[in-house]
Amino acid sequence: MTRKILLSFLILIQFSITAFAQLKEGEGKVSVQGGKIWYRIIGKGKGIPILMLHGGPGGTSRSFYQFESIGNDRPLIIFDQLGSGRSDYHTDTSLLKVPLFVEQVSALVSSLQLNSFYLHGHSWGTALALEYYLQYPKGVKAIIFNSPYFSTKLWKKDADILIKTLPDSIQIAIAEAEKTGNFNSAAYTNANTVYAKNFGVRNTRLSSDLDTIMAAGNGFIYNYMWGPTEFTATGTLIKYDRISSLPKIKVPALFITGEFDEARPQTVRYFSRLVKNSQFGIIEGAGHGTMHDNKAKNIQLIKDFIATVEQTKK
Repeated sequence: MTRKILLSFLILIQFSITAFAQLKEGEGKVSVQGGKIWYRIIGKGKGIPILMLHGGPGGTSRSFYQFESIGNDRPLIIFDQLGSGRSDYHTDTSLLKVPLFVEQVSALVSSLQLNSFYLHGHSWGTALALEYYLQYPKGVKAIIFNSPYFSTKLWKKDADILIKTLPDSIQIAIAEAEKTGNFNSAAYTNANTVYAKNFGVRNTRLSSDLDTIMAAGNGFIYNYMWGPTEFTATGTLIKYDRISSLPKIKVPALFITGEFDEARPQTVRYFSRLVKNSQFGIIEGAGHGTMHDNKAKNIQLIKDFIATVEQTKK
């Protein structure tokens, strides 16, 4: 190895060490268009960090506290998208556009000087992860799509299949509300509760000692962009569809779904087959809230996938 090549190699190593050394446990805020987003770094592990994108839209990062133990291996970076949780609240519809959500992720990546990281999304966060990768692929070493959403049409089709497994009274209540547009009736509200219990979080929603501040989601954002419930889409994402972009993914990808997930295993397996060099995993007994219904399996799938990616690169 020549002296010039050796020097370049040492500089590259030093740059990587410096970048990761900045990721100390703690929290902060980053300015984006419309306000500031809150983030938190969890864990003292020295491995390549994971940037985690929560669901919604209008959800929060609170469920990601369940992945705390991964921080022993590598930093976890969680954040609340603008308008939700501990980020600045707003109801400005001009800010509720997919490209602006992408720019929030980009701003955080730039602020933390992330030159190499894994991207993890859950639910709506998987669409955001895909959108970010398509726009800014540099630095993304692999992507984890947990209970993915890439198409409203397909999501609704899956929901209709799941609804047909519920009691007739629930099916009638949903059909009536979607016909009349009355989503405030007791029958529809009950139907939503039943659906969530079967396909959302099936067991007890877990808590965490890290979750010390009440940080609610933003129902306005959820309703404006998505709709009144998981199975009724009426918002600005009504025509959203990025399935055709999945083959453009050139990094390793893991597709995860729960056994009883709203993101049905059959559909998620189909997504996985569209991506070269991808893996697929099912979390037994879990609905959409995989990290609550089977936390141990969810963590193990993520860790095994990253171990495979890093072993392949050696």
